[in-house]
Amino acid sequence: MKDQENPYRAVRARHSESTITVYQAYSPAIAEAALAAGKFVPPFKRERMTWIKPSFLWMAYRCGWATKPDQERVLAVEITREGFEWALEHACLSHYEPDVHGSREAWASAKRASPVRVQWDPERDLHHRPLSHRSIQIGLGGEAVDRYVDDWTVSIEDITPLMRKTAELVAVGNLEAAEATLPTETPYPLLECGARRLGATR
Repeated sequence: MKDQENPYRAVRARHSESTITVYQAYSPAIAEAALAAGKFVPPFKRERMTWIKPSFLWMAYRCGWATKPDQERVLAVEITREGFEWALEHACLSHYEPDVHGSREAWASAKRASPVRVQWDPERDLHHRPLSHRSIQIGLGGEAVDRYVDDWTVSIEDITPLMRKTAELVAVGNLEAAEATLPTETPYPLLECGARRLGATR
């Protein structure tokens, strides 16, 4: 991964003409129920904000290679691009940025009206060290969660074994083999207006 080749803020993901893959980590109880049903069902709680992550390595960092409590199972969730783009169109940045919002009042108003949050966090390398470019995290709440569960989800795959295999290769210093296990993530096209509203690099 050549950090200097990556725009500061851009969506990088596995995607096809009709779908995009995002990652989430859950407890075994939530993961098993979702895998059995092919969608998120109880004990998954719709009333809580749920964060989706297009970056495999950021997910690995967040869940500690599937070792943190209640994050022992990592799921690859394939959703429709139509749904993903709806989320971005209805998103507001989690934090105020003068160049994006103009005023704190405008940001607060947009945040109150939006069911989706976006934040840009440092992307990570195989050792979980921060890189100079950012990875997008998308928080879905309210209407967005219902759409995610009922309309957008195409498939759910348990990738915990892949996550742990990659971690084992990193642990023994075989970084070339670890790199080879990573999903191919390429730039996802954003409309100019959406990129501007989300503070993405254009």
